[in-house]
Amino acid sequence: MTIGQTAPKTKAALLAAAVLCAPQVAWAGPSDTYYERAFMVAADQRCGLFDARIDAALGAATAQARGAALRSGAAEADLSATAARARSRAHAVSCRDPQLATVRSRVDDAFSGWLRTPRMSFPGERGNWTANRLRSAGVGWRLQQTSIVGASPVAFGYAGQDETSDLVAVVSFVGRSRPNAARIVLRDPNKVPRAWLAGDGLVPAASRASLWAANVAPADPELLSEGHRAGEVWRFPASTAAALERLDPRETFAIEFHFRDGSVATAKFEAGDFTAGRAFLAMGML
Repeated sequence: MTIGQTAPKTKAALLAAAVLCAPQVAWAGPSDTYYERAFMVAADQRCGLFDARIDAALGAATAQARGAALRSGAAEADLSATAARARSRAHAVSCRDPQLATVRSRVDDAFSGWLRTPRMSFPGERGNWTANRLRSAGVGWRLQQTSIVGASPVAFGYAGQDETSDLVAVVSFVGRSRPNAARIVLRDPNKVPRAWLAGDGLVPAASRASLWAANVAPADPELLSEGHRAGEVWRFPASTAAALERLDPRETFAIEFHFRDGSVATAKFEAGDFTAGRAFLAMGML
């Protein structure tokens, strides 16, 4: 299920929010939708409008709206200004405003459907994040994007059992020796503050940050790509998520697998709506 399938009900609630936060808007493009959702997040933080699960649902919707606005051509600086305007408007509205109470009720109703949604897809320009909140008896993928290096499939995201999951890469190398190290490479914001969207998408080596995998083990069969019977799971530190969330949704990051002979195999991924996927998972298991 995608966010688009719940869009009509959600849109109705957020258009009600627009009465408070953007009365001059007669239609809602991607940036307007981001403004509306950012307003509701700010109002919630100030007035405690929603419970934790609705908070997570609204957070997922807001993160996805930001990604959609960036992909439609909005500048990051403009979206930062949009969020600032939304926060300012939220702080100007009384928590006892009867219209805000109406919006709260409609948002609760609209996003309650998300709380019962077990799976969701977050489309990107080149790659999708797929999220799964269903409990399972064994280990499974919770948030995943797939790639390939040569003929070898690679999957990256959160995997685990029940409420416990780790950030991992799973690879099944075909016809070659196994790597002895793996790392994620991505734009270093201290060296390149703005999104890197040029060339092949991956920021030049001199401007990259590196996040090395902490350990490797044989992958559980449930995590392997279809048709593969063996592979390795590389676990990355929890701090990796924060680094990925700092990327523009259109940016590329990569996982490098290093071999003893000095060769490197590189699998590319799109940052996409990683943040929205994590927020969706924060609603808890079903």
